[in-house]
Amino acid sequence: MTLDRSVLLFAGIMIFVSVALTLWVSPLFYWFTLFIGANLAQSAITGFCPAALVFKAFGVKSGCAFK
Repeated sequence: MTLDRSVLLFAGIMIFVSVALTLWVSPLFYWFTLFIGANLAQSAITGFCPAALVFKAFGVKSGCAFK
């Protein structure tokens, strides 16, 4: 799996987790979902993604978007 797909998979899982936490734990986890969305938008605009740096450190091979 490439870095691009790993980051997208991680973001999708985090959104599912944050929505579940919002529904079953506290409505304040809505802010976590907003943070994830803001981070996705920021990485699309700037090309910088903190999750990509972590995945690179674990040795995930680079894809097209995050080099």
